[in-house]
Amino acid sequence: MNYQHKSLAAGRWKEIPFLEQMANIGSEVERALNWRAKNNAEYSQQAFERALELIDLTLEGAKGFARLKELARLRESLVDYFLGTNEYQSSDESVRKYFLHFIFAARKDF
Repeated sequence: MNYQHKSLAAGRWKEIPFLEQMANIGSEVERALNWRAKNNAEYSQQAFERALELIDLTLEGAKGFARLKELARLRESLVDYFLGTNEYQSSDESVRKYFLHFIFAARKDF
């Protein structure tokens, strides 16, 4: 696989706490949403692919069924929203709201 986050894929990602991983995924998703709002499909797609890459790296190191299940559903939901028919009726607002909790939780110790 050709990773865009090469150093993270090489093992550094597993050293990052889960909340920070999710906040970083949220940042890539936010970029994808922002580029889509600016009608730049290419940049939106690239940011979305980076988000999927980070989700996949997180799935590789997921501990426990509940976390694995949550990550798999997140991935499915985002693919449906960005590439599918939006069967789950997601919106920019609902996607942002989901990741906002992780961003606040990851930043609370700073």
